[in-house]
Amino acid sequence: MIDALLLPVQQRLMAPIAAWTDARGLRADQVTLAGFALGALSLPALAAQQFGLALVCILLNRLADGLDGALARWQGPTDRGAFLDIALDFAFYALVPLGFALADPSANALAAAVLIAAFVGTGSSFLAFAVIAAKRGIAAPSYPTKGIYYLGGLTEGAETIAFFALICLMPQAFAPLAYLFAAACAVTTLSRWLIGWRLLSEDA
Repeated sequence: MIDALLLPVQQRLMAPIAAWTDARGLRADQVTLAGFALGALSLPALAAQQFGLALVCILLNRLADGLDGALARWQGPTDRGAFLDIALDFAFYALVPLGFALADPSANALAAAVLIAAFVGTGSSFLAFAVIAAKRGIAAPSYPTKGIYYLGGLTEGAETIAFFALICLMPQAFAPLAYLFAAACAVTTLSRWLIGWRLLSEDA
């Protein structure tokens, strides 16, 4: 919901870090892969109920996600980079609720399953629209630097990371918070279906 507002700030902050990283020979794809590896470490940390460590891994993943985009703009964006970025992001998002399910299956498993299903809704609606938008040559004016059409909604990247931070800080409240966020994701999915229905009609 607020990603479009935060994006210019993020780009300004990341630009000098990207220049420094580029000078040391790192490529955007390498940062993407390293960031995913760091984010994936949140899974065993959560399963072991090391919630502070898990939060550090999540935040490092998000930092790498911002840096790889800045590097891509500095070095020149590629289709492979855009593919890796979005594919690994969605995989990472699913690992966090899975980690909470492993931490306490009896208390968290059902809520985690509902949340992952909600993520499937937001992710599939996002990607399905992006595929058809690319076919039609439709651009997203609010996200001109994104590698694919970025269709917004109530729960975007900023809200998801804020939610992940909250459940790491309040792990005992995971289930009710997960149900609440899953409901917000359902609103996002429904809104994207509606937008897609309208914008991709044969008469549009």
